[in-house]
This record gives sequence, structure tokens and C-alpha cells, in this order.
Amino acid sequence: MFDFYLVFSVTLVTSIALIATQSWHSHLSLDNAFGVQNHHTEPTPRIGGVAIALGLFVAWVFAAPDVRAVLGPILLAGVPAFAFGLAEDLTKRVGVMPRLLATMCSGVVGWLLTGIAIQNTGVMPIDWVLSFLPFAVLFTAFAVGGFANAINIIDGFNGLASGSVAIMSAALGLISLQVGDAPLATVCFIVAMCALGFGLVNWPLGKLFLGDGGAYLLGFVLAWLGVLLPMRNAEVTSWAPLVVCVYPVLEVLFTIYRRRKRQDHHPGQPDKGHLHHYIHRRIVRRVLGNVSQKMQNSLTSPLCWFFTAVPAAAAVVFPTDTPMLILFFCLATFGYSMVYARLTQFGWCFRALTMRRKPGAYKAG
Repeated sequence: MFDFYLVFSVTLVTSIALIATQSWHSHLSLDNAFGVQNHHTEPTPRIGGVAIALGLFVAWVFAAPDVRAVLGPILLAGVPAFAFGLAEDLTKRVGVMPRLLATMCSGVVGWLLTGIAIQNTGVMPIDWVLSFLPFAVLFTAFAVGGFANAINIIDGFNGLASGSVAIMSAALGLISLQVGDAPLATVCFIVAMCALGFGLVNWPLGKLFLGDGGAYLLGFVLAWLGVLLPMRNAEVTSWAPLVVCVYPVLEVLFTIYRRRKRQDHHPGQPDKGHLHHYIHRRIVRRVLGNVSQKMQNSLTSPLCWFFTAVPAAAAVVFPTDTPMLILFFCLATFGYSMVYARLTQFGWCFRALTMRRKPGAYKAG
């Protein structure tokens, strides 16, 4: 039986050490309290990815051979995503496109190491195209890279990304246990414990941030686990990991669509138009206006975890039922759209997504 407490402890202790030694690396590692998407009130180290990486590495060292066989290639393939993300955390000079390409490169390396690519989506026309290996590899790299960036997108409030990753990886682990894939389940729970170990210093006090390195690493690892689950276990439909991870997937799809609709706004330019920003402004700040800004930041995350937990629970219950999972995917998309519309335009309609906003049109209130 793998000692999950070891991974949790290593990640937690390393996170605490990074906080305690921030005077040594502050000239490189500190984020500032300014910026379009920042909600923290003081400069904070953004190299929590180092703790995540060390926790995963220690897990590989002490894992049984069958678990190491699953985790090892994932960690090796994740090096480009983590390295480029960490470089951005330290230099603040790595562009969006190089980081996206790095996460996609990790997807290609994952295929090279495992020989696994997405070739079964349950949608016949797509599966016919994916039967040609080059298309399958490109599709896998795009999907994995996109999801890694999705985790980075939802990393906007204390505990939001790490808590969501813990929920999603635990759900994938429970599905793996149901189909008897113990090694994959162990790796899923290892990822969850790493996220929780880091989460203790990130939520609610926000003493350390994941940074791009941590978000990309966790995003890639989780995405690859989602690829492996149906490929290793044919009875599990590919819709199961998609529904487990539907919240960040919807966030990135809506973000691309929304930013393209805004005049004079590049899709890669950050803004405060994400669902979690509106939950913070329209719900948390108004209901909890008497608490500190830091606590308002942290109390936004539990509300957003709901959007992760409900679909993930549905996937755990129906991991082999494609029609049911498609229904839940559609319901999650509809629910996200309605909540977003309600918070932005104060009506249960899609007008919020179809309006062409001008730069700066997002209100702070």
C-alpha cells in the first residue's frame, strides 16, 4: 500500500520551506499585488510548482514498480510544461505561445514514451480521423496542452486550482478503482495528495502560489491521466474524464469565445471576465463585504469547487455510460452558461456571451 501521507508531507514541508526562505529568492520568485487578474494584497512567492514537482518525484522514488511504470513517463513528459512555466514564474518574460507550445510538446513526449494517443472519443467521424496516428498525436498534444492552460486559467483565487485538481484527480482515481486499475488509481491519488499538501499553505491565507510552473505541471499530469484511463480500460468511455474535467474545459472554451468577441482584444490577453471573477465580485464581495479582501479571495474558491465536484461525481457514478455522460456534459455547459449570463447581465440568457464588448467594458462592481 502506497504511503500517501509521505507525498502529502513532502509537498507541504517543501511549500513551507519556500515560504520561510522567500528572502533568499524573492528577487526572482515574488509575484506582485498589481495586474489585471491579481486579487492578492501583498507580493507572494509564485513557485509552488517546485513543491508539487518534488512531491511527485518522491512518490515515484518510493512507489511500487507498477505505479512507477505509470508515473515515470508522465513526470518525464511533463518536464517541458513545468520548465517553461517555472521560467515564466522566475523571469516574467516567457510569452503565452511558447508556454502553450511547451505543454503541447509534453503531450507529444508522452506519446513517444507510452505509445498512447487519443483514438477513441465515441464520436465516429472524429474516431475515423484519429485512426490515422499523426492526427491522433496532434489531437492528443492539442487536448493535453489546452487542458494544462485551462488549469492555469482557473488559478485565480487561493485554493481554486489546487482544490479543483484534488477533486478531479480523486474522481479519476475512484473510476480507476472501479475498473480494477490499481496502479493508475494510485497515481491519481498521489496527484490529489500533492494538490492538498500545497493547498494547505495556499488556502485560505495565500502564502504561496502555484505559479505557471505548478499549474502547467498539475494540468498536464491530470490531462494525461485522463488520456490513460479510457485507453487502459476499454470499458470506461472517453466522456468520463471529459466530464470529470468539464469545469476548466468550459472555462477555456468560453474564454476563447468571449475574448474573440471583444473588439480590439487579443484572445491571449488576460482579463477579469472569468466565471470565478464574477462570482467574487457579484456574490462574495457583496455578501461578505465585512470580511477582509484576503478572506473574500479565499472564500470564492469553495463556490467554484461546486462546478468541479458535481460533474466529477456524475462521472464516478456513470463511468461506462456514454449517453448519460454526454447528457451531464450538456447540462454542465448549460448551467455554466446560465450562471455566467446571470452574473454578467443579470438575466438567464446568452446575451452576455454574444455582446461585443469594448476594451475595459468589464465593470468592477
